Amino acid sequence: MSRGGGRAEPGAASRACAARAVAAVLGAGATLDAALGAPDLQQLAPADRSQARALAYGALRWHHRHRRLLALLLDRPLPGRDRLLEALLSVGLFQLLDERQPDYAAVSATVAATRLLGRPRLAGVVNASLRRLQRERAQLLAEALADEQARSSHPAWLIARLRRDWPGDWPRILEAAQQSPPLWLRVNQTRLAPEAGLARLREAGIEAAPGPVPGALRLARALPVADIPGFAAGEFSVQDAASQLAAPLLGASPGMRVLDACAAPGGKACHVLEQAGGDLDLLALDADDARLGRVRENLARLALPATTLRADATTPAAWWDGQPFDRILLDAPCSGTGVIRRHPDIKILRRETDIGPMARRQRQLLEALWPLLRPGGRLLYATCSILHEENDDVVAGFLADHTEAAAAEPPAGTLPGWLRCTRHAGWQALPGEADTDGLYYALMTRRTG
Repeated sequence: MSRGGGRAEPGAASRACAARAVAAVLGAGATLDAALGAPDLQQLAPADRSQARALAYGALRWHHRHRRLLALLLDRPLPGRDRLLEALLSVGLFQLLDERQPDYAAVSATVAATRLLGRPRLAGVVNASLRRLQRERAQLLAEALADEQARSSHPAWLIARLRRDWPGDWPRILEAAQQSPPLWLRVNQTRLAPEAGLARLREAGIEAAPGPVPGALRLARALPVADIPGFAAGEFSVQDAASQLAAPLLGASPGMRVLDACAAPGGKACHVLEQAGGDLDLLALDADDARLGRVRENLARLALPATTLRADATTPAAWWDGQPFDRILLDAPCSGTGVIRRHPDIKILRRETDIGPMARRQRQLLEALWPLLRPGGRLLYATCSILHEENDDVVAGFLADHTEAAAAEPPAGTLPGWLRCTRHAGWQALPGEADTDGLYYALMTRRTG
């Protein structure tokens, strides 16, 4: 659908771009961040680009609900599992069901997007589906939301895992994962005190409040980093408040030799350096060269010294110089189930069959890196998962098999009251508590003698 002179209807381009991004996740297994880097989206005007991102995130955040609605709305299943049509309909449903999205032109612009997507014959299906939802919204929603997957907009396997692992918390965890996350900043306390950082933001008209971790500031609304005063100069970094617990828990003192084994994108490594005034011999390791580039960019922006190296942390014989480390940070690759509110595509991309191999990989990393720790040194194991199989079970199994390893007491004053003690060894931040992401930490020490 277009207007006179072939000009596309306003809003059609942003919806088409959002649908392509969602389809890349549903059909090609792309991450949403990667899909949103497509050239067509980058060519949109800033306001349209922002709208496309919001629509893509919203469509995926609620896609399990939308799938159930589509089963009710369509007379027959989507042809050939047509991911692009499914994605466009999901974008349209999100607009009509989310109170924050203006729906006065949602249907017409979504229908018009079929032409931009090269699928004009689907305009009738899209129009009929969205118009029917407008007419029969209450009845259709009541029927769809009787299904637990649709109601929570999570896959059945993950609901079952959370119910088992967190029997008293799982409904709230599911609800928290459906919320849009805030933007958290970390004040670079080598440059200014947290109070001065807060004042700096407020002077610029940016509403912010202190967080549950010293130096963490929560913005009332998200902003591009280019609009944050002092960001380019290294006064602030973007980092979730729960992630800001890693550096104080690790407790690296000036002069220590430190390894950050899976360092990208570098937020934790930079924070560790900031807390020691930059006076560390720190090696930031990552297996992905592109992601390691992010670490270098952050170190340069903050003017912090570190050695960066592209290498596989599971094969230290290929890169370790034989000198032991005083502190090791292992932020292990994981399911990401604690950061679903930031990455709703995790609910689509992750499978239950992924969890066992991930836990084995995490144990492999621990086994490979433990010999690099000096006696009396400390290793901090961290994930952004909330599943016991990747967290407590990995650490408990490791401690049981290594008599020279022991759970360590955290440095005084580093554990906030909202952090949960786990069954065996470690602490868990659940999503939404203190408005943070869900992260797990376990601190271990290598016995001396």
